[in-house]
Amino acid sequence: MIPAAALTALAAFPALAHAEGGVIRHGEGKFPISTAVEVPAGATTIYLSGMGAPVQDKTAPPKSLEAYGDTRAQTLASLQRIEGELKKLNLTMGDIVQMHIYMVADPRTKQLDFDGMMKAYTQYFGTEKQPNLPVRSAFAVAQLANPGWLIEIEVTAVRTPKK
Repeated sequence: MIPAAALTALAAFPALAHAEGGVIRHGEGKFPISTAVEVPAGATTIYLSGMGAPVQDKTAPPKSLEAYGDTRAQTLASLQRIEGELKKLNLTMGDIVQMHIYMVADPRTKQLDFDGMMKAYTQYFGTEKQPNLPVRSAFAVAQLANPGWLIEIEVTAVRTPKK
């Protein structure tokens, strides 16, 4: 029989395995998000404004879906913008601890393209190169500020103190 203390230690081990720079990420299992993130005392919190995709097709009508692309393309472009903003602050995608994704149904299908969003998201999170997973919520909204956007992403990152 395994003692209760040993079981507790084993249960805590996966969370400790995901600690980087003092940030502890509690896993969601196979789905690529964290269920909880613990940020250490002394860390600085950075809030990035929501970002949508830049224009992908300059020949398309302004503020049209054709100008910005489908959900997958917009998610990828939005994450690239976020990565660029974080880089200016000497941070990486691995420093993101929370993400809110606002999604609009594609007017052509009348459906949210959650799979398309996930295909782009998993290029940045839960990879061998960048295993850190944020806590994340995805919301269906009626519309976004730009009528061509199907997605807008807002993130919170942390900068941990150097040792």
